[in-house]
Amino acid sequence: MSPARMSRYLQATGFDTRKAMTLYRKNLKLSQEMFTLISCFEIALRNKINDQYMEQHGKDWLQDSVSHNGFFNTEKCKRTKSIVVKLLNSRDINSHTKLLASLDFGFWRYLFAQPQFYAGGQCLLKVFPLKPRSSASIQFNQSFIFNKLKSINDLRNRIAHHEPICFKPFLPMICTKNSVEHYNLIIELFRWMDIDESGFLYGLDHVLSLCDEINNYRL
Repeated sequence: MSPARMSRYLQATGFDTRKAMTLYRKNLKLSQEMFTLISCFEIALRNKINDQYMEQHGKDWLQDSVSHNGFFNTEKCKRTKSIVVKLLNSRDINSHTKLLASLDFGFWRYLFAQPQFYAGGQCLLKVFPLKPRSSASIQFNQSFIFNKLKSINDLRNRIAHHEPICFKPFLPMICTKNSVEHYNLIIELFRWMDIDESGFLYGLDHVLSLCDEINNYRL
């Protein structure tokens, strides 16, 4: 490992080389666990959205959405349309199922952005049938969901770019608070979708125990 990559781990462990390498490996393990959790959540979210839009717009809703009269064929949704059209023009995409699987987390997140949400018929909050009711202090609307999904997507991208998730932001100090908060958010959203997350993630979820292990290395 390069000195630049290991510097933060060394500072966080009092320049104990063995502890620094152990912390590095545990961060990798935590990143793997979180990425797996986020991937499972992405699949569940995608399938729930697909079920809702198939009911609302028909079994070929994605292809139809970018057609001449499609609901994404608007100026405000042109980025969403361009993503789908590019995939449809690919030789590898020959079914609705393959098209679904080829779209990334960011695409599904942006279906809760205001232009896409309204273009699609304002029905996607049905994906979260057990979400709390809105109140004067907090609105559990599509903007709320969009922002929560953005937070999860940002963490996913950090992990994908090999950024550590076991430190305080910008500091060489061990802290798994951010990872735990994202973990709790994902579990909460699973429950809002009326999904038994414990059964779905059986044998895959060791995030909190890994966070405890990492926190034991704090100075």
